[in-house]
Amino acid sequence: MRCHHCGFEIKIDGKVSRQAVCPECSAYLHCCLNCRFYAPDAYHQCRETQAEWVNDKAGANFCDYFEPAASDRSQKQSKAEEARKKLDQLFKKG
Repeated sequence: MRCHHCGFEIKIDGKVSRQAVCPECSAYLHCCLNCRFYAPDAYHQCRETQAEWVNDKAGANFCDYFEPAASDRSQKQSKAEEARKKLDQLFKKG
């Protein structure tokens, strides 16, 4: 899998613990943004229909449905989120 924050490739053996962090940037690994079910356009931004709403998509969570996303998807998603953030900053008032 790749870290949602910095794109660092991480080899995972077994389950990702709730407190696991990226060795490069210390971002949480067991979070929505690193999950294969995460989808910004889906209900609750999750394709797993039984998962509960998680407010902080980048924060560690207790979701039992978490599965690491494929490396290539995480990287594409990070670029899309980065572009969205830049766009938001462009139109931000204040």
